[in-house]
Amino acid sequence: MTHPTPAPARVHLDNGGRAPWHPLARQAFLQALDDGWADPRRLHAEGRRAARLLDGAREAMAAVLGARTDEVHLTPSHTASLHAGVAAVAAGRRRAGSGVVVTAVERAAVLHAAGVAAGEAGAVVVPVDRLGRADGAAMAEAVAAPGVALAALQHANGEVGTLQPVEEVHAAARAAGVPLLVDAGASLGHVAVPATWDVLAADPADWGGPAGVGVLAVRQRVRAVPTGPEDPDPWAPGGVSVPLAFAAAVALEAAEADRVAEDARRRALVDRVRTAVAAVPDVEVVGDAEGRLPHVVTFSFLYVDGEALVTELDRAGFAVGSGSACTASTLEPSHVLAAMGVLTHGNVRVALDRTTTADDVERFLAVVPGAVARVRELLGVQGL
Repeated sequence: MTHPTPAPARVHLDNGGRAPWHPLARQAFLQALDDGWADPRRLHAEGRRAARLLDGAREAMAAVLGARTDEVHLTPSHTASLHAGVAAVAAGRRRAGSGVVVTAVERAAVLHAAGVAAGEAGAVVVPVDRLGRADGAAMAEAVAAPGVALAALQHANGEVGTLQPVEEVHAAARAAGVPLLVDAGASLGHVAVPATWDVLAADPADWGGPAGVGVLAVRQRVRAVPTGPEDPDPWAPGGVSVPLAFAAAVALEAAEADRVAEDARRRALVDRVRTAVAAVPDVEVVGDAEGRLPHVVTFSFLYVDGEALVTELDRAGFAVGSGSACTASTLEPSHVLAAMGVLTHGNVRVALDRTTTADDVERFLAVVPGAVARVRELLGVQGL
């Protein structure tokens, strides 16, 4: 009697911003469910035990960031961290002005928050080059203008992987007396994050921690006034989940422990992807090939619909992202790819996790040419 061949296991290659939990994060979460379920603001033994876990989580994160524990705040999400960071610094520096400087490839959360803070004048948007990198000199000129309250710069772009000149821009911002908010949501836990920041936001879900909690670090020298009604925790009104915070901190420590080895391993896999995909006809591999995150690679195919290609790859057992974001609800291409001046349609974003193997990558590369050809055939552009 013959038995059917089992289908190959699915491969998840869309780990940017929402990676599987690190095994140690799961263990920490279960421990904290038993030890940290109580309200950490209560004075009884159970509350004090929860408070110790919460303080320990902040202390561990501070150690990785090179910050003081009292400079690290927890929020409900990465988006909440970015919104709160922009709003609080802008409110604290009203006397300096209402200007906000951003780059064209910041997250939508930053761009939207900057627009609100800047008011009718709108935020000053600094363009990027074809690799997705902001020009340090242009940022320096923008932050030196009168009336600038805040500048924001991502450490790395989570869509194309390109690293930004954070150190250079921070030096210019300090010279101008302008705080710099660094979005490290795509980089912390993957590469070393420089200490050249005044406000920093990070995303536990990106480094193998849980969603539902965010990190916002604010240097003591920065005047920041949290907005909104008064609350014992102005950064996270009502508080955050102690088990989630504890799991996030443990996951970050674990990611940092083998970060150098994981960098080398995943960088080699991404190099393999970049080389193999470049052989497919009419493709553009985008982002910096060298100054980049170790685990992210993005490419766009001419004559291909991004959603159709993601769906075709999904049928083949591979979950990938798409920076094109050209969905029925928005009908807009990725603002990052558009700002770079590269092909915006037919886009695929691959973000490798610590569990991604060389075999996973080779299996993926084996199906990409056929998937692209099928989508092109469906669109009637085969052979162009």
